[in-house]
Order: sequence, then structure tokens, then C-alpha cells
Amino acid sequence: MALDVTTLLVINAANLLVMALALPLLMGQRLSWAAGNARAAMMVQAVGWVAILSSRLWAGRWQDQLLSTFAIACFSAGQWLMYEALRGWLGPRQGRKLMLALVVLTPVGYALSFQNYPARVGWSNFLVAAQLLVIANATLRPVASSGGPWRWAIFGCALTMAGFTTARGVMGAFMTDLYPAFLTPHPVNVLAMVATNVTLVLTSVAVLVAWRGEAEDQLREQALSDSLTGLTNRTGWDDLAAAALGQARRHSYPLALLMLDLDHFKRINDSQGHDVGDQVLRLVGKVIRDNQRGGDLVARIGGEEFALLLPQTDQAGALLFESRLRQALAQACREQPHLTVNYSAGLTLLQPADEVLISLMVRADRALYRAKERGRGRIEIEV
Repeated sequence: MALDVTTLLVINAANLLVMALALPLLMGQRLSWAAGNARAAMMVQAVGWVAILSSRLWAGRWQDQLLSTFAIACFSAGQWLMYEALRGWLGPRQGRKLMLALVVLTPVGYALSFQNYPARVGWSNFLVAAQLLVIANATLRPVASSGGPWRWAIFGCALTMAGFTTARGVMGAFMTDLYPAFLTPHPVNVLAMVATNVTLVLTSVAVLVAWRGEAEDQLREQALSDSLTGLTNRTGWDDLAAAALGQARRHSYPLALLMLDLDHFKRINDSQGHDVGDQVLRLVGKVIRDNQRGGDLVARIGGEEFALLLPQTDQAGALLFESRLRQALAQACREQPHLTVNYSAGLTLLQPADEVLISLMVRADRALYRAKERGRGRIEIEV
């Protein structure tokens, strides 16, 4: 039995409408920027297909022009939202300016050439195909750590639909007798409709998988983060610092460990209250985050104790870093005088005999103890 293009169009619109209604229930309301864009992309695409279906069923010419132009605008907007979702999940992507230009030009050119069937079909299909190719390319490298197998599903779907969309554009623009209308039952058009149904379902599944992976990454990060300061917590420190130590040993590069302890912190809690103490901890955490370099690992490992692992850093570099950090904290305290605080520090460096993290921490802790014994507000070194 021959497949009916109109039936496929209805099924496609119905499937997308159901998914558009289901996604908010499945994903909830509190979404990241990337997940929100991906969900919006699917919902806007659904609106576009409903508009296309309505334009086919509406007899009036101006209604057809209005609805079909609106549908093309929805398809383009959906591609832009998907591109932005990929940027959020995978990091900066190539072709953003090109994508934005295509998204604007596609519906504008379609509307202006509506009276010329070959021109409008060729224009809209070729530009939509170009958008799909940008989407496919955006799933490729460089890939952030959050990139997973789901991106290959989006890549395959985008590439498949780019091929079918280009074929329809060629037929509509240069072989109009083979494709004189949107619902023409030409084999290429029928296959394109079937492919549209399949790829949109697969893309929806890929979006859900990407969103779940992102949620799992966020939960994992929360489990390894200190909720008060935003720094890595002790559990995360033990895992990540041990890995950094192993990497430094394998590649034979210098590594410095700084241990900080806030001076007279108990006095702050006792005299000003725990709320002020928490503000002090948040302030110190912010200063450390603002001054850490790429690759540095910083953590709150105790009540008022912090640890900073500095890869590719020798003693001179570590002392320079600590001096900048102390100056930055002093400046922050001048701006918020009710949160005045200083710290004592212990510094040690990776030695050939150091095979485990605890050996560095013990030496840094001994240096820290000496700094506190000798008057606090200073740094001591043990190598």
C-alpha cells in the first residue's frame, strides 16, 4: 500500500505536538540554559508542523502564505534553539554568525518569493538544509566533558534531513513537474516525510539523554562541592588532588601545595555569631576562586581550613601566588570591614619520594602549624 503524504504529515504534527506537551512534564521547570533551549526547539518545531498542516487544510491563498511563512520561521527558530543548546552542552561552536544569518534570511526570502513556487521552495529548502549542516557540524569537536553518544544521534538526524531537504529543494527549484506541491506523493517526498518522523523522535530522545547526563553531572558536582563557599569539598579534594599528584609524577613537573587556616575564626563565631562567620567563609572562598589559575585545585577541607594544589608551580611561583592571594583578601576586607580576616599558610612542594597525597598534606600541615605558632598571618615552608 502506498504511503500517503498527507497522513504522514498529520502523524508528524501529532507526534511532535505530543512530545512538545510531554517534555515540560518529563523535564520539569528548573532547567539549565542548554536544556531549556533544547526543549524550546522541540516545542517550536511542533508549532511549525501544526502551522504547515493548517496551511495545507486552509483553502485561502493569503492564509496559506501566512501560515506557511510562519511555519518556515518556526523551523528556523527551532534550529537556532537547538544550536544554542549544543553550545550550552558542548561549549563554543563554529558557525554561530552563519546560523543566525540563515535563521533570519530563510523566512524573509520565503515570504518575498512566495508568488514564485520554484524560487520559494528552492530558497527555503536550501537554507534549511544549510542550517541542518551547521547543526550537524556543531555536534562535532571540540567537545566538552559533558559531550556523550547522544550527540551522534543529533549528528545523524541533522545530516539525514539535510540530504532530504536538499533533494526537495532541487526538485522544487529545477524539476518542478516532479514536485509541484508540498504534498506531492513523489518517492523522495514520501521518504523525506518518513525520515522527518523518525529523526524528530530520535532527536527528542537524544535531548532527554543529554539533559539526564547534564543533571547527573550537576548532582556529581554538588556532591563534590562545598555548599557554603562553592569550592571543592574534602571528598572531592581527596579524589581530584590524588589524580593531580599522579599526573605531576608521571610527567615530572613541579607541584606546590598550600594549606590555609583562617586566623582566630572561632573568635569571630563567638563574638559576632555564626552568620558573620559564614559570610567570612564565603568571602574567603570567593577571593580564592577569583584568584585561582587554570588547572589549580582549590578546596575547603575543614571548618576554616583550605587547601590549594598548584600544578606547574615551583616555590617562587607558589610564594608569588600566595602573596597575591593575601593582598586580594586584604582588599576584600577593606571593602567589607565587618568581615575582616587573615590567614596562616603552610607551603610544601612535591618531592620524588611522594607517592601519596597524604605525605604532602602532612608536610604542609607542619608548616602551617609553625606559621600559627610564630604569630599567625604569615606563611611557612617545609620541603
